[in-house]
Amino acid sequence: MRVRPPIVLTLMLALSGCASYGESASGFLNAQIAAAYIPLRDNGLFTERDGAAVVVAPGIAVTNAHNANLVDTASVIGALNDYDLLYFRTSRIAALPSAAPSDGEVVIAYGQGSDGSLRASRGIIRRFWPAAFGYVSDAGPGFSGGPVVDAKSGALVGITYGYLDNAGPSGRLMVAYRADFVIAELAKGVHAPPP
Repeated sequence: MRVRPPIVLTLMLALSGCASYGESASGFLNAQIAAAYIPLRDNGLFTERDGAAVVVAPGIAVTNAHNANLVDTASVIGALNDYDLLYFRTSRIAALPSAAPSDGEVVIAYGQGSDGSLRASRGIIRRFWPAAFGYVSDAGPGFSGGPVVDAKSGALVGITYGYLDNAGPSGRLMVAYRADFVIAELAKGVHAPPP
């Protein structure tokens, strides 16, 4: 029996969201991370999309601007021009302590799996830019906007927003905004309209 093109396209779209990245996680490194972590999900007509956010100040969370459709528009405070960051109001007040990332630091990134489950991915920081850093890990879709924490202390060091290239068999080079940059920009005042 021949499958008609619209049916094939529908199946491809449905299957494209089925991959999960990182390891299935039964919990967080500590209770502070659990209290600050916010899962994001959009159950679309043909696909489901997952992301994450984290509380960075009492009542204020951050995610990626490309996750805007996963956040209630009434809660949006604003976005940063030239950066993939979106700040929004939340009822959660437990912000994580933050720390500056360092070269070779072992980190854990948190995100959502395609089935809505919590995912975690260990990585090592290997590259730096003025507002961001790269860490080698097996994170992927669903980690956008999620926290990257120091694997020992649980301190927030970054917010995942994408990847640059394949880093070889050990994973890919994920890119995260530095937590100190994200928090400093919030302190300056986020006035840009949301995307």
